Amino acid sequence: MAKVPDDPCSIARSLGLLGERWTFLILREALLGQTRFAGFRDRLGIAPDVLSDRLGTLVEHGVVERVPYQDPGARSRAAYVLTPAGRELGVVLAALQQWGDEHLPWSAGPSMLRRVADTDRPVHVGYVDDHGREVPAAQVAMVPTDAYPGFSEPGPRGA
Repeated sequence: MAKVPDDPCSIARSLGLLGERWTFLILREALLGQTRFAGFRDRLGIAPDVLSDRLGTLVEHGVVERVPYQDPGARSRAAYVLTPAGRELGVVLAALQQWGDEHLPWSAGPSMLRRVADTDRPVHVGYVDDHGREVPAAQVAMVPTDAYPGFSEPGPRGA
């Protein structure tokens, strides 16, 4: 199972949980509605022991929850359902997909489109300020805080 590092950097902690091979693809399938172990396994071609490990990690950290179900005449099994925290990762996956479509395009075009559900209008992932206005990425500054490893007051820009 993944170990979330004891690190002040939220990117490092997030990658500790989500950065293992297969995890984002499992989340992609969950966001598309897959909940069953066999469905994840068959759709992704992932080894059962690896899938079990990844799902266990996601359950342990509250990204998915195990929900029992039973098909008629079969034994009880667990479905893996996204929690609110898991559904929030849809934005992260959409950003990765958007980046990949732009910088690593597939010859046949994108494998998925992002659309507004009610209108079918195209959408994209971007920055939005606290007033709900989109902000161009070039205008967004990453500002280290005192908690940032090795933090010191920055000098003049470009220095």
